[in-house]
Amino acid sequence: MIEKALKGGRGYWAWVAFLLVVIGIGVTAYARQMTIGLGVTGMGRDISWGVYIAQFTFLVGVAASAVMLVLPYYLHNQKAFSKIVIVGEFLAVSAALMCMLFILADMGRPDRVLNVLLYPSPHSMVFWDVMVLNGYLFLNLISGWAVLGAERKGVAPAPWVKALIYLSIPWAFSIHTVTAFLFAGLPGRHLWLTAVLAPRFLASAFAAGTAILILITFILKKVAKFDAGPEARLKLSVLASYAGLANLFFLGTEFFTAFYSNIPAHMHSLQYLFFGLEGHAPLVPWMWFSLITGIISVGVLLSPPLRRKNGALIAACIGLVVSIWIDKGMGLVFGGFVPTPLEAIVDYMPTATEISVTLGIWAIGLLVLTMLLKTAIAVKTQE
Repeated sequence: MIEKALKGGRGYWAWVAFLLVVIGIGVTAYARQMTIGLGVTGMGRDISWGVYIAQFTFLVGVAASAVMLVLPYYLHNQKAFSKIVIVGEFLAVSAALMCMLFILADMGRPDRVLNVLLYPSPHSMVFWDVMVLNGYLFLNLISGWAVLGAERKGVAPAPWVKALIYLSIPWAFSIHTVTAFLFAGLPGRHLWLTAVLAPRFLASAFAAGTAILILITFILKKVAKFDAGPEARLKLSVLASYAGLANLFFLGTEFFTAFYSNIPAHMHSLQYLFFGLEGHAPLVPWMWFSLITGIISVGVLLSPPLRRKNGALIAACIGLVVSIWIDKGMGLVFGGFVPTPLEAIVDYMPTATEISVTLGIWAIGLLVLTMLLKTAIAVKTQE
């Protein structure tokens, strides 16, 4: 079926060519990083996770969002999602692929990545994160491709396919939970040392990922004349609104715990992010923009009259995605390193090399997603 992705109009090939150019720039930047070392990035001893891990953290949530379609469609027989459940599965494939590429980009010696599998350390959260990400990638790729192939032939999928689909549902929860435990298991970082980090990760994942799915349905309707239907978008907007509300609630509990307890170690990171700390406030405008945008977007999604208007729905989904991307990226990752265990305040600024590599990896993910969706739409349209 993949040959269907090799057919398209001028606009399609212009998009593919643009992505290939961005990938080329990213590969060049990564080659420079491999030659010189991680010193070309803005990371260092005090802030050892930067823009790469920030993107990884956000995209794990996007990958997990596929369950918001798979669960109601396969377990609760919600036929409204019949056209776009494959979109969610293929979005999970591209997001999981980007997650692993960002991990490789963050490693100083990516040639040693196989040591995680050759010499497993079950006590390490990194080992489990690699396992669940790879497993989730192949679960969605194999089950999605098998279902699409069965639809093309006009037959029911094999019984083993549904078994993989059912397995992918708890697996989706596991990938973001394990990622949250990666952060929460570091006792020297007080912003991450919280029991609600995993639920907060899941809430933000289902909010941002579902919003991205809604935006993809609008894009497909515009460029491919493939309409998932207003009912599917309406149901997804309800799910995104409740998940977004839960995410804001968990953020509020973090503020209450830190400032009501008045424990300096728990207050400093949030002060640095939202109010500035000892004259350092590079992220304050970003975090307030994220918070205000998130509140407004959730408010629009919670209003039935507003979310039924396409313009308001698109704006709210974009706002929710941007809000969570800032919060889980710059806020959670960068802010978690400030102050350091020695009470130093070190600001982080990504370099041009990091940004180029980041854009290149995003372009790889978008190219994979484009080709998978091109194939899926061609099959469903033919059907």
